[in-house]
Parts: sequence; C-alpha cells; structure tokens
Amino acid sequence: MNKNIVRKQNLLKKNLNLPNYDSFYTKFSWDKAKSEVDWFDDNKINAGYNALDVPAKQIPNKTALIWFNENNIRKTFTFLQLLETSNQFANYLLECGVNKGDRVFFFLPKVPLLYCGFLATIRLGAIAGTLFPAFNSQALLERLANSEAKILITNKELSSRIQNIKDKLPNLKTVLIVEEVEKEILKYSNKFTVCKTDGTDPCFMLYTSATGNTPTSGVVIPHQAILQQKLTAKWVLDLKENDIYWCTSDPGWVTGVVYGILAPWSLGITQIIFDGRFGKIWGEILEKERVTVFYTAPTALRMLREAVNPKDYALSVRHVCTVGEALDTATLLWVQEQFGTPAHDTWWQTETGAMMVVNFPTNDIKPGSMGKPVPGIEAHIVGDKGQEIKIGKEGFLAFNPGWPSMMIKIWQNEKMYHSYFKNGWYISGDKAFKDKDGYFWFIGRADDVIKTAGERVGPFEVESCLMDHPAVAEAGVIGKPDKLRGQIIKAFVVLKKNYSPSNDLIDQLQQFVKTHLAGHAYPREIEFINKLPKNRSGKIVRRILKAKELGLDLGNTSTLED
Repeated sequence: MNKNIVRKQNLLKKNLNLPNYDSFYTKFSWDKAKSEVDWFDDNKINAGYNALDVPAKQIPNKTALIWFNENNIRKTFTFLQLLETSNQFANYLLECGVNKGDRVFFFLPKVPLLYCGFLATIRLGAIAGTLFPAFNSQALLERLANSEAKILITNKELSSRIQNIKDKLPNLKTVLIVEEVEKEILKYSNKFTVCKTDGTDPCFMLYTSATGNTPTSGVVIPHQAILQQKLTAKWVLDLKENDIYWCTSDPGWVTGVVYGILAPWSLGITQIIFDGRFGKIWGEILEKERVTVFYTAPTALRMLREAVNPKDYALSVRHVCTVGEALDTATLLWVQEQFGTPAHDTWWQTETGAMMVVNFPTNDIKPGSMGKPVPGIEAHIVGDKGQEIKIGKEGFLAFNPGWPSMMIKIWQNEKMYHSYFKNGWYISGDKAFKDKDGYFWFIGRADDVIKTAGERVGPFEVESCLMDHPAVAEAGVIGKPDKLRGQIIKAFVVLKKNYSPSNDLIDQLQQFVKTHLAGHAYPREIEFINKLPKNRSGKIVRRILKAKELGLDLGNTSTLED
C-alpha cells in the first residue's frame, strides 16, 4: 500500500502557504482564524462581499476573470468591473422584487453573467442556486418546486425546458433571459450596499442525489462558510498572488461554486473560465493561458492522458489537485511524470461546504490515500452505531460537527438533515479507514461496497488496480447478485488505443487484479465497452452500469455527460 510514497522534499524553497502541517494543525482554531475574512459590525458577514468587494477595493485593476468559449470569443474582467456589473445586477434583482431569503436560481452555461449574478444574489442577502445546464425538464421541476424559487435566470436556448413546466411552478414569479438581462442591467446604478448577514444565514443551495423516495435534496450552505473555503484554497490549492488558476468544474456543482467563484476570488486570484467541452483544446489552454494551478477531476486527467501529451506543450503548471472521485495511483503518478508535480486528491461533499480531508502540498503522499484532515476538522472512523473504530479497521468516515462550512439544512426536509448525524457525529456515508500515520483511505460509498463470499470489496480499489494495467484507460466496477457468493464483481472496461477485446485479455486482467490487489477481489466478469456513463463533473455513475446490467429502470439521466 505504502511502497510508492511520494516524498516531498525542499518544501520551504517552494514558499508554501502551509509549510508545516503537523504543528499548524495542532495549534489551529476557527475562532482565532476568523480575522482571515472581513466581518461587519455586530459579527455580521457576507460571503459575496469577501469574494468581490474586498478584492475590488484592494486590487481593483487586477484581472479577475479570463473567459472564453469554443467560438473563440474572449472577454476579460478586472475585479472592479466584476463588482460594478454585479452591483447593477443586484439593483436589477431588487427591482424584480427579490428580498433577503428569496431563492434566485441560475440555469445557464458558464457565461460571465452567471458569475456576476450569483455574487449579486448572495450580496443582497438572497439565496443563490445553480442548475446544471444539462438538466431536463423533470430534473428542473423537482429542484425549482422544492426550493420555491422566485426568480430563474436562463438563456434563450435553455428556456424551452422551463416553458414546459412553468405552469407547475406557482412560486416562480419571473423567468429572466440572460441575453435581455445583459442589456437591461445597464440602466441600473453600479453602486450597491451589501446586505449584512449573520454567519449562519443561508448563502447558496445546491441539489445533490438522495436516497429513499426523495430524488434530490437541497443542501444549504451558510455565509460563514467563506472562512473555510478561503483558507482551504490558500492551504490546499496553495493559491498565491501571481497564480493563474483553472477550476474545470461547472457552477452547477458545488466545486464550481466554492472553488470556481467564492474561494479563489476571496484570495484575489485570476481565474480561467472555459465555456466548452473537453478536448485537445485543454492542453492548448494550459499552455496559452499559462495556468499555474489546476483543479479538476481524475476522470478529466485520464481523458487528458489519452488526448494529449503534456510534454508537447510549454506548461507553467506547478500544482495539481483533484476532486469528485477518488484518485487512482496510475493517474497520480502520470501527473507527476508529465507535470513535475503529483496530483493531490481532495475529499469533501456538497454537504460539507468545503474541503475536509486532503493531500496537502507540504505532506508526503501515499498513493490511493485521501490524505489528512484540514486544520480545524476532526475526522474519525466510526461504526454503525457511531462508536469509534480502531486504526486500520473499516468504518464510516465521520466528523465532529460545527465546522464553518457545514450545511445548515436540507431544504424543507428536516428529517433528512438529522439523518446525517448519529451519536454526536456527522456521518459522511463513505466507507474508509485510518492508518497508523493518520492518513485516511477511501473504500467507497456505503451503498457501493461489494460483499462477495463474505469479503467486502470497494469498487474504487478494483477500478484503480485495473487502471494500473497498460491496456486499461478506464474502469467501472459494480456488485452483481450471485446465488453462490451473494455478489460477484463485474468490471466494465474501456481499453486504450491499440488494444482490442479478447478472452485472453480478460484472463490477463483477472490475473492482474488477483496479483496486485487480492485473490477475492478480482472481477469474475469483465465487459469491454466504448464509454463509461459519467456525470458532467467526471464521476462514473455506477448506478447506470448496475441498472443496465440488471435490466432495471435507469432513473434520472439528465446529469449524465451525454
């Protein structure tokens, strides 16, 4: 497990924002760190004020946003320009009847006004929500009905999906078309007074997959979350004044909101936003824009590995972090070989509001490990009843509640909110274990773990092992019901170019897993496919693989890549 530890050397020469994890973690407290963000009198705060007003005062003429799309349309905005546009947008929303606490949702591609509008919404004290542009009408109806959204901002192309459901949304007072908004807001003042909110007031909400009879749940994150969001961007992404930063996540997902809007701009960082799909152009963007810090999904890195040779480009990347799924060893080491720095895995959830367990730039990396807890976060492994589990033993990844960015509610579902907490712990729903050095290791979602012949196997560890084989580009693993063993492991494998499916290759892959992982953990069935089902943030959607295999209903597929 630890034979390939990536040692970090000469770290002080790199001038890291967090040069010594252990001593800093021991001494850190959130109360002492409160001064890292700006507060109003009476302990009031606004996350949007910290993300926009503060840098616009300090560095008004610095470039905040470099935006471009697949049609070679390119725009740049300074912090002052973003602020003035956001102020106009906020005044326009006030004219539309938006008050503190109202829900304003954005159903848009990655256009500049999405970013200005999101910040305008939270700066006036309303609750901002984002909807992934691939959502179909049913997915939109669920979210807009549950949130009782008052305003929706979309574009001409996407608006037809709203018209189909508008009569079922009595609380949706206005649908604004962004092409018209862009012209309309010019009539409004570029001066605006930010709403002073309590730290625990709602800032934004995002819908995430749920269990049981509820298809989605509206996770609400408070304004005080900006403290943890800013500091984790500083410590983990290691963002510095002169960095050019690219977070590839869409704002329809939590990473695109937290680390694609709020956290980097609260640090005064220049961001790249590319409104387009993955392709060879990613290599060109990294080179041309001189990206120094890159935050993306492991799947995207594997796709990049297939599409380009980074050594063909003159790259400036100094730091790479990943999110959205566990980082396999092969991808971590490929990034180190090609970029000169290993990929650093980060674990967190929509519900946690910010990074929780990560691989820090200052620490050695154990490939396959989630890393160590963020300062101020107490992470533990607990059992079914919330009891603490011994080192090295599998259990639920859990945290002491009360960190700044922790969700404050599940919208209109108090019972579901309380279901996350047991015996004083926040239970993440992920299975993991902790080793003797304090590193945490991801096994899988509790409902993904495969039990075969009495042995428990995490699908990720099988997928990671398969991807270490030179023929495998990607792999998705599920548990398939079996009368004899309870479940058997089935793998869906995408091959690299120049490799062809064969029975001989199936045998090779099975033997490879037996040899490199465990005799009981090899896939008894392997199916070669051309493409794995993924959502737009790069996660493999195993439930789709399982539903197809078992002939079950596919459920909501609107979040899939295609």
